[in-house]
Amino acid sequence: MAEKEKDIDKETEIPEIIPVLPVRDIVVFPYMIIPLFVGREMSIKAIEQALAENRMILLLTQRDMSIENPNAADLYEAGTVGMIMRMLKLPDGRVKILVQGLSKARVKKFLRATPYLEAEIAKIEDVKPAMVTIEEEAQIRTVKEQLDKAVSYGKTILPDIMVVIENLDEPGRLADLVASNLGLKTEQAQEILELTDPVKKLKRVSDILGHEIELLIVQQKIQSEARGEIDKTQREYFLREQLKAIQKELGDIDERAEEIREFRQKMEEAKMPEKVLKESEKQLKRLEKMHPDSAEAATIRTYLDWLVELPWAKSTKDNLDIKAAKKVLNDDHYDLEKVKERILEYLSVRKLKEKMKGPIICFIGPPGVGKTSLGRSIARSLGREFVRMSLGGVRDEAEIRGHRRTYVGALPGRIIQGIKTAGTNNPVFMLDEIDKIGMDYRGDPSSALLEVLDPEQNFAFADHYLSVPFDLSNVMFITTGNLADTIPGPLRDRMEIIYLSGYTTEEKLGIAKKYLLPKQLEEHGLTNTILSITDQALNLLISQYTREAGVRNLEREIANLCRKVAKRIAEGKEKKFVITAKTLQGFLGVQKYQAEEEMAKDEVGVSTGLAWTEAGGDIIYIEATTMKGRGNLTLTGQLGDVMKESAQAALSYVRSTAKTLGIKEDIFSKTDVHIHVPAGAIPKDGPSAGITIATAIASVFNGKPVNKNIAMTGEVTLRGRVLPIGGLKEKTLAAKRMGIMKIILPKRNKKDLEDIPKYIKKDMEFIFAETMDQVLKAALKAKKKS
Repeated sequence: MAEKEKDIDKETEIPEIIPVLPVRDIVVFPYMIIPLFVGREMSIKAIEQALAENRMILLLTQRDMSIENPNAADLYEAGTVGMIMRMLKLPDGRVKILVQGLSKARVKKFLRATPYLEAEIAKIEDVKPAMVTIEEEAQIRTVKEQLDKAVSYGKTILPDIMVVIENLDEPGRLADLVASNLGLKTEQAQEILELTDPVKKLKRVSDILGHEIELLIVQQKIQSEARGEIDKTQREYFLREQLKAIQKELGDIDERAEEIREFRQKMEEAKMPEKVLKESEKQLKRLEKMHPDSAEAATIRTYLDWLVELPWAKSTKDNLDIKAAKKVLNDDHYDLEKVKERILEYLSVRKLKEKMKGPIICFIGPPGVGKTSLGRSIARSLGREFVRMSLGGVRDEAEIRGHRRTYVGALPGRIIQGIKTAGTNNPVFMLDEIDKIGMDYRGDPSSALLEVLDPEQNFAFADHYLSVPFDLSNVMFITTGNLADTIPGPLRDRMEIIYLSGYTTEEKLGIAKKYLLPKQLEEHGLTNTILSITDQALNLLISQYTREAGVRNLEREIANLCRKVAKRIAEGKEKKFVITAKTLQGFLGVQKYQAEEEMAKDEVGVSTGLAWTEAGGDIIYIEATTMKGRGNLTLTGQLGDVMKESAQAALSYVRSTAKTLGIKEDIFSKTDVHIHVPAGAIPKDGPSAGITIATAIASVFNGKPVNKNIAMTGEVTLRGRVLPIGGLKEKTLAAKRMGIMKIILPKRNKKDLEDIPKYIKKDMEFIFAETMDQVLKAALKAKKKS
């Protein structure tokens, strides 16, 4: 065959002027035989011209294959002169030709562009070495070995071509033949065609072969891994099918069919609403068609578990015995009459009307007053399940509404989780610390709670995970918080707020005797015959070892007492303990809190005020003094902005009414005023000290002493009006603890006295004032005679 090709090469004379056939997406090499389909008019005319002359035509590759009618600039200059061996006209007007490459040639210039391309060419001769060197022989052998390796990795090359390649020893011919069978990109093939040095050409082909082998290795590795996964899946499938057949022969039950059957049974038992049942059926059908071990099947299985386990129609029957419910509430909690009354009202309405929406109650009060434990008592009195969820620090909306099922590890929100835990659709659901809920980039949980806590919306609560509505209208929601101000307005508007004030000393004494002491004795393995605490000792414990609105620290101190007693018993020192006010310090050490000392006498510039604190009520002494100066006002005692403004307003009032108060009007410009509130380390704020400050300033300027047996509270305006205040119960208690039995109050607070227990108001005198004139008339005594 090689001899025949040499003869053709010798006998064939390449003409200088020749028709040009543009070809797309292929580079034709010498000695390459290839079929071409020709459809363009100019290309068909070029073929016809070649057949009419010597059957030779120049094959030039287009630079851009998308160009339909290329001109000289769109073609590479170098190409291959080919001999048209056969031609066949096709029915669709195209022409099929079989061409054999003869020799490389370069276009010197194009002679015509129509009706076909014609060019003047020059033949390109490869450099032919006199003899094959060792380096060339090594390069030839390398290329042949690389080609064998490529074929072994899956490169498709015809066996006949491989035989020819194996017998070729001429570097240029070998490079052309290998390059024409590698399926190279047009740019790479054109580069090799234009090289005239056989050794360089062969080296370039070797580099391309090396890259091709690397690609084939990676491709084979990828295919092998993919095939391994497919084989593993198929193997598991066949094994499962065999297992099913074996189980069928043995009479065993198909696990998958059993799982589907169980789901259907649970769906019937759950008594789901129609919409939920429809969604459940849809997901169950999807599960039936899926591979049981697929990731999506596990997701659907978990989703169906949630749907069938939720208490769609399961509820507890309310205990509508009003007397029994009242007894439970009284047994669990001391006082709190307003709260107990509200629960009993709900039960009474529930008794008259079977179907009613659950109330949404919010308990607001200081820590330790029993808000959370009150929720448990309500659930016990109603005979319902109790669920508690803390909202403190919750910042993600998904905590309320749940995650969408598209997320990995998605779950319903904590509302639905709580309902599932309760096992009924009408539990008492406590949302603790609602005033401490947060928000960030993940959403606003307080906005999500609007739907939960709205009776007009929560009958169709949409959890993101469930994607079906759940009826929350039967749930009794109880929320708790320390402050109502930090709860967002729209959320606060949906709740019925009940304020729980701090306990009085008498109430704490009752709670300690009835609840705290018996509880701690039991927890420490003691009995009331081993340890008893007198009322005087408990009062001392309440007033001088704790300072709080609730009873948490009181319970801790009682537990501390029990531990010390238990230690002494364990050491064998004593068997019985009676703790009195005198012996209390021996167990707990010195008192932690000292009560404000009572004033010994009436003083000028010192008035007694009443303040509300988180620990309950307290009295504060406000001192005012004057000195020579320029009318400046100095405030000390770590006062807040509101209290500072009250002091400014009080001074302005006294200055504006100086004549009425018997004060020289020009004294203010020559005198500096210093107002101090003792206990400077404790921050103080609020408007209710207004009348107290005004009384102290008026006293220091007109020289009249303030009655030490009168305490006062109220806000003052520049016109001297006395405005109402809050925390009246705590403030009244603080005055009574100090032995002050006369209190000046804003007249508009008179209605609030009804909320104060009678035993607190006993022996107390309340003076109601509308203006500062009335306050000063009651508080100031006659000027002392010098």
